[in-house]
Amino acid sequence: MLKKILVFFFFFCCALSFGQIGGKYTYQFLNLVTSPRQAALGGKTVTIYDYDVNQAIFNPATINPEMDNHLSVNYGNYYGEVQYGTAAYAYTWDRHVNTLHIGVNYVNYGKFEGRDENGALTAEFTGSEIALSFGYAYNIPWSDIYIGANAKLISSTLESYNSVGGALDIGGLYIDQDNDINIGLSIRNIGTQFSTYAGLQEKLPLEIVAGISQEMENVPLRWHLTLENLQQWKLGFSNPARAQQIIDGDPQEEKVSFLNNALRHVIIGAELFPKKSFNIRMGYNFRRGEELRIDEQRNFSGVSLGFGLRFNNIKFDYSYSRYTAAANTSLFGLMINLQ
Repeated sequence: MLKKILVFFFFFCCALSFGQIGGKYTYQFLNLVTSPRQAALGGKTVTIYDYDVNQAIFNPATINPEMDNHLSVNYGNYYGEVQYGTAAYAYTWDRHVNTLHIGVNYVNYGKFEGRDENGALTAEFTGSEIALSFGYAYNIPWSDIYIGANAKLISSTLESYNSVGGALDIGGLYIDQDNDINIGLSIRNIGTQFSTYAGLQEKLPLEIVAGISQEMENVPLRWHLTLENLQQWKLGFSNPARAQQIIDGDPQEEKVSFLNNALRHVIIGAELFPKKSFNIRMGYNFRRGEELRIDEQRNFSGVSLGFGLRFNNIKFDYSYSRYTAAANTSLFGLMINLQ
């Protein structure tokens, strides 16, 4: 059964292709990480099934009664003045199947200097985006399969331009309780712009993510393997800075091998003591590490670390993600059990 599900996920996801992942879509903030726990595990996870209400923003199939009356708030500084935050809450009115989830993603890009075509200063301007989601999950009767969906309302303001859109996330989760294995699939940001910035209709950043995780039997550790951007096979493009001079003096562009391109879909992570009050997490994002690495210099791009600490009904989470020697991010999260 497990092998059949893995084969189905692989062929279903790799059969879809939608072009390059960078620079062609609007509302790119929708694919930012939703919590320090997720960031510490490499940036994207779709298999966590416990009280963590943040997880449902990325895979709605993980919505479950353990999230009941949990409130989470997360905040972090990105590059420059960019500030990013999320919030999530879940409420269960029927202990069997009915749990409703609400999530918010927000990003503020800070202040920018306005200039005219001659370079003269004009008025300052700002930019911000927000998405509000409502999610619900359902356990297929007499099975270990869960399905869920998020409906999202999106608003974006960049200088004097505004756009409103809507999107849908669809997720699935299979839980093998005998072997403590979770297998997840999430198809995110299926939607459109209701109103455009300046009359040009743009695509949303649709993404397909699949993953598997397992809690070890004799070791207090859960490992995670995630495959990101499965809507497009080719992620690797030659970097002009890595071109090599051949014998006749002409530059020879970098060649991205099949294996190198395949690894750019992979994220690995591990969480030590996943069911205890204190957790240690680490992850590695192969695509981030490859795209941001510097030749002849070790800068550990793609590495992420973090921890979680719980006091009674309050859980504090922190993550540190390495991008380059000059740009790294820290996320802080607070989860409260309001019961």
